[in-house]
Amino acid sequence: MSGILLATEERAIAPEAIETAARLAEPEGAPVYVFAIARIHGTSLGFPHPGLLPTRAEWEAQRVSVDKAVKALKRRGLRSAGRVLGSRKASKRICEEAQRLGCDAIVMGADPPRGAIVSDFLWSQEPQRVRKRAKIPVHLVDAAG
Repeated sequence: MSGILLATEERAIAPEAIETAARLAEPEGAPVYVFAIARIHGTSLGFPHPGLLPTRAEWEAQRVSVDKAVKALKRRGLRSAGRVLGSRKASKRICEEAQRLGCDAIVMGADPPRGAIVSDFLWSQEPQRVRKRAKIPVHLVDAAG
């Protein structure tokens, strides 16, 4: 196994998601890569606008979440590293990151699926979009517990 990508689209990484990633990685000692997206809200007239970029607090919240997950994985004896990027298209970036790292699976915390029309407008449905886009298995873990 090449590795597992533990990803989040701005929500805190749930302990259940860390547990699932560790359980998938442990049998073969595969590394777990932790990846978080800091949400960029859009563009203004086609140009990036500073007011639409993540704030310092949002960046820091993602860094803290990634650091906690990496430390929890390392305590279990797994190789782990983390990264935070800003993006408007979280599902595309998560799939690209998994491909770049040569991962065999993606693990994400997720809300329950919503209707097809409504889900296109909800950022919380990003894990379901990752599942549709990814060419590797995507394990969605109930973020509510």
